[in-house]
Amino acid sequence: MALPLRRVFVVGVGMTKFEKPGRRKDFDYPQMAYEAGTKALEDAGLRYEQIEQACCGYVYGDTCCGQRALYQLGLTGIPIYNVNNACCTGSTALYMAKNLIAGGMADCVMALGFEKMQRGSLQDQYSDRTSPFDKHNAISTKLRGIDKAPFAAQLFGNGGRDHMDKYGTKPEHFAKIAWKNHKHSVNNPYSQFQDEYSLEQIMNSPMVYYPLTKLQCCPTSDGSACVILASEEFVRKNRLEAQAVEIAAMEMGTDEPSVFSGENVMKVIGYDMAKNTAKRAFKRAGMTPNDVQVVELHDCFAANELVTYEALGLCPEGGAADFIDRGDNTYGGKYVINPSGGLISKGHPLGATGLAQCSELTWQLRGQAEKRQVPGVKACLQHNLGLGGAVVIAIYRLGFPEAHRVHEMRASARL
Repeated sequence: MALPLRRVFVVGVGMTKFEKPGRRKDFDYPQMAYEAGTKALEDAGLRYEQIEQACCGYVYGDTCCGQRALYQLGLTGIPIYNVNNACCTGSTALYMAKNLIAGGMADCVMALGFEKMQRGSLQDQYSDRTSPFDKHNAISTKLRGIDKAPFAAQLFGNGGRDHMDKYGTKPEHFAKIAWKNHKHSVNNPYSQFQDEYSLEQIMNSPMVYYPLTKLQCCPTSDGSACVILASEEFVRKNRLEAQAVEIAAMEMGTDEPSVFSGENVMKVIGYDMAKNTAKRAFKRAGMTPNDVQVVELHDCFAANELVTYEALGLCPEGGAADFIDRGDNTYGGKYVINPSGGLISKGHPLGATGLAQCSELTWQLRGQAEKRQVPGVKACLQHNLGLGGAVVIAIYRLGFPEAHRVHEMRASARL
């Protein structure tokens, strides 16, 4: 019989601004990791010596980059795990850190993610061995053919084409998602791009792979993000209740048989994986999608955001177009999805993305998101996807709402 899991809380977050690869000459992964790690420690009011274990996520780099990134914060001899799980790497490191605390193996764990990327579209790094995407690409090619476009754009673009054929979705609906995310990014100082575009500009930008134009695709990025997790005992001992955000549920899933069924490419890009993992997360939290106000969703391409609305239960299957047309994915609607600007605008340094999502949702719950702040936030949802395949779904809420309210009242009185 399994023992009950302990509650786990986010007590510190920090991140760098995400940058175009190579834009900053002094921005190697040790520098970016030091900045994000230092910010998270300062946010938590903790010393690195209080960190008992660390999980470090990155995709592009040699072995033990995690150690090199953390040694500049301190040489304390703690266990350091290096994590690589495609675009889901950051949240996989977070998932590992959460489980270490939930299972009673540690009381304070750091999850750090970073990436120093090459410019341009993602490419396989090794040509002398089987690609982990060979089966995914084979199904997509069988159903939709193959093009010279980047392979990821083809996979997600084909998923979007499937949705168009099945439900009558229009190219404008994908463009509206990108328009929304670019508009949100204007208020995010950490975002790689902070430019607002008209719907026409987005639709008329260069076509990458129909229906996806350039402004509907996320860029490669350099950057880092860090999250510090703690047990309830540690939170109370260090008087961190006012800022603690509880992980109400966090579930991880991988590909299921349907991904290779040949039914459609929506399944290849993780539809069922996200749907079933989200169901488990909501069940564990004792919540439904209606209980959530803010969502950070893995919009590597606008097509994936649209398809994932339905997978997460934010709208009915086939209802994404109407959901978008009603404005239920932005301020004033049912949900605010990707207030950070999402991957499309904020950028996508693979190892850092999931931790940056957690940071944004933590700020939203604490009321610290400044111009991006959504009023009345009580619960938030995170979706981080990696093809090949992995998905992490997390649900967050304030851990000690009364302590947070007292803290806010005292802060207002001082002003």
